[in-house]
Amino acid sequence: MVTRLITARMATGTAESERGVLSFDHRDMMVFILVMSLHGLQSMITELLPEFSVAGLGVSIGPFWFVAMSVVLLFRSFWACLAIPMGGIVFGEILIGDFSALGAVEGLVVITASWFFVMALVTNPEDPKQIAALGFLAKAMEETAAWFIDVGKFYVGVEELEAIQWLPETVWATEGMGALIQIIVAGLVFGAIPTLFLYPRLRGKVEPLLGMDTASSRDGPMFDRTALKRLVAWVLVLPVAFVVETLSETSGGLVTFEPQFVETYGQEFLFVPIVVAALVAFGLVFYRQRAAEA
Repeated sequence: MVTRLITARMATGTAESERGVLSFDHRDMMVFILVMSLHGLQSMITELLPEFSVAGLGVSIGPFWFVAMSVVLLFRSFWACLAIPMGGIVFGEILIGDFSALGAVEGLVVITASWFFVMALVTNPEDPKQIAALGFLAKAMEETAAWFIDVGKFYVGVEELEAIQWLPETVWATEGMGALIQIIVAGLVFGAIPTLFLYPRLRGKVEPLLGMDTASSRDGPMFDRTALKRLVAWVLVLPVAFVVETLSETSGGLVTFEPQFVETYGQEFLFVPIVVAALVAFGLVFYRQRAAEA
């Protein structure tokens, strides 16, 4: 019996080592669903919170990025990265009746590419400080990309941004200030700092529920050849995201779903995606916990 268990364990370890970054099996599916629903849940909860103003710039608190930082960096797979923007699309756009296919592409590719690059930098997953710092970096990269794309839309004339008429270069400062505030608020205050406390409490407890091993440390520098390739990929997707976002501003969303449920039924309708996301996330955890106990 012991021999069979050891043999099975060795086979599992071999299979894990041979899996590519884009491989997809039932474990990846569970990770994708869990991250997508958790991110959608906390995104919709923050939608109920009011915006506040800093130096005349509107700042939204959400999403609470420490959820994504803590959970996604537990698994460090491409599908976990993709699940972050998909959570916003499914629960924050489709379920509330405000979806545009082209309009969703920017967040889909930029957020996924930012987190996928950061995954390659993790060398010590046991260190909450490293995890929090890299989560902050992912958010900073996302906001920086959005800054360039928004300014680019101003220069091609598809969007009017805040700038002095006789000095259009001020759009860099105004948009850059907004991005910086979001990086500090979402990336640091509601991101990296809470991650320092949440991540250690989740590590080693969530992975076994999904039938996965806890990630171990790796030798070598943080920025290796893999990180370089993913950084190049991040740079290359920015023009793609800009072109698609520009098309969405000029030619519509290609595929749209806009019954506008919130405008029709009021803010109370936001509880619908919140309840659905909570049922999916905690239902998956409950199912896996029962399966593990059995």
